[in-house]
Amino acid sequence: MEHELVYIVDDEPSVGEALSALLRANGKHVQLYTSGQDFLDFARRDSCACLLLDLKMPGLGGLEVQKLISATTSIPVIFITGRGDIPSTVRAMKGGAVDFLTKPVDEEALLASVERALWQHRASRQKAEEHARLVARYESLTLREREVLPLLARGFLNKQAAFELGITEYTVQIHRGHIMRKMEADSFATLVKLAGKLKIGDDQRI
Repeated sequence: MEHELVYIVDDEPSVGEALSALLRANGKHVQLYTSGQDFLDFARRDSCACLLLDLKMPGLGGLEVQKLISATTSIPVIFITGRGDIPSTVRAMKGGAVDFLTKPVDEEALLASVERALWQHRASRQKAEEHARLVARYESLTLREREVLPLLARGFLNKQAAFELGITEYTVQIHRGHIMRKMEADSFATLVKLAGKLKIGDDQRI
């Protein structure tokens, strides 16, 4: 958590500095930008973060920045504006914004929103990492094991899977043991659950 960052993008330096000072006083690491383009051009490090984004700015507005970054990152966005309106709020929320705060920002509301956004990003990153590890385990299977796994996940008995693939029941048993070990499944129920996460067994793949 010591590597978590709060990015602030606001074209008013005084507002950005005030927000930065508040967050730093509450133990947050902050990076400040005065335009959406500056934020987009900066090589951000791979870390848990959230973005405080001004809605109305010269050049790229907040909604445009939100749309551009959503294609490449899952960083949660908190909009801040002194000129909010209902259509903009709706667009921001549909775009996945965590919150929409108006200036002057209530300090407690801001801090609570930042904590919520960081928790959300922390959770999404953990989920992505777990899925990546699961995919890596699946990719360690041989081609034949990848043929056996969907049948097992669909409830085929060993002899049924053997008939389907034109191999012996004993061979299926061997493959099943290898699959359990490689997928790190401590029970058949766990294996079925892991296959479900990868959408294997319902005619889909990962």
